[in-house]
Amino acid sequence: QGTGGAERDSGIAGAPFRPAAVRPGSVAQRCTRPGGARRPLVLRSGRPDVSAFPRAAWLTSARRALTAAPSAALGYDDPRGRPELRRALAGYLSRARGVRADPERIVVCAGFVRGLALLGEVLGTTVAVESYGLWIHRDLLARAGARTVPLPVDGRGADVSALYAAGARAALLTPAHQYPTGVPLHPDRRTAVVDWARATGAVVLEDDYDGEFRYDRRPVGVLQDLDPERVVYLGTTSKSLAPGLRLGWMVVPEALLGPVLAVRRETAETCGVLDQLTLADFLDSGAYDRHVRAMRLRYRRRRDQLVAALAEHAPAVRVTGIAAGLHAVLELPPGAEESVLEAARRAGVALEGLARFRHPAAAPAPGSGRDALVVGYGTPPEHGFSPAVEALCAVLRGALGRPAGERG
Repeated sequence: QGTGGAERDSGIAGAPFRPAAVRPGSVAQRCTRPGGARRPLVLRSGRPDVSAFPRAAWLTSARRALTAAPSAALGYDDPRGRPELRRALAGYLSRARGVRADPERIVVCAGFVRGLALLGEVLGTTVAVESYGLWIHRDLLARAGARTVPLPVDGRGADVSALYAAGARAALLTPAHQYPTGVPLHPDRRTAVVDWARATGAVVLEDDYDGEFRYDRRPVGVLQDLDPERVVYLGTTSKSLAPGLRLGWMVVPEALLGPVLAVRRETAETCGVLDQLTLADFLDSGAYDRHVRAMRLRYRRRRDQLVAALAEHAPAVRVTGIAAGLHAVLELPPGAEESVLEAARRAGVALEGLARFRHPAAAPAPGSGRDALVVGYGTPPEHGFSPAVEALCAVLRGALGRPAGERG
């Protein structure tokens, strides 16, 4: 995130994950390691395939960056981050995402969550958030002293018309690909949220957590381009490379830059200089673009495989939110979410239900997939994806009934 990741490793829909016994001949048995240990069949969202991390190319960049680094780079860092990385990010974000990014207004941070926590401390106000979103982000804002209020989410993204009544001074949005429902923010609403920020003196926090991964249409431009003085753009390497790098960035409006840097100086919080220099070289050399292109093709193939398998084995399940990103939303019959999650737990398949993402103060929104699964197709390593999809289809067949052609 940016959005999501290792914080969800311990549970399915909030419950501890305890795989059931392995049945002879089952998919789970074929995914059992020698000695009886189960290979996890993990289809949680918000995670890339970390086995695809470009180790050789990253090592090449690390060696080159370390050789070229001046000795002064190993001292105490600028609170904004290394200038080499900020320059490289400014060029990449402008070219790839349409961000208006001055290197002097880029702040490098230890992933999206650290950037959000920093902004929460600086803003310290009521923040409007999407009614479906990552609970970790809401908790971070609360710990920073901000109160969160939910905005309804429908087929056109967040309903930003509710902002005026919410009394918020900031709004956290995922405009390119709403997390987790998967819809982009409608152009009319993009204009409306910027108009709201201008009229009220508020600020919009734009989480562009998987902006590089769009498959079926041209990329959705960033909200920040509409008004760089009212929108904070936040990005990360967590989906494009690996969450373990803990590298993210913010493009900060001029009015917020001073307060943000003041907090950074007080906490002396910076990111590892060598990783920053390596990422700068990785961007400048073109290795980052090549890796993203390769992963875009891989994830698109996985998405297509998942959709085809569901159409064959679980045709009653409607698949949505698949034009971009690393996950799909599987809409279920009313009242089926908990029973399907329980069936998945018994089968040893780690899944999340859409209800897990709903703001505690938000009512389920019509048309948003009230009962649904959020399935991450980016998570498994390449060799584990087909078994995970097969196991998911088996769970759905068992919980929802087999297609007519498979009965008898």
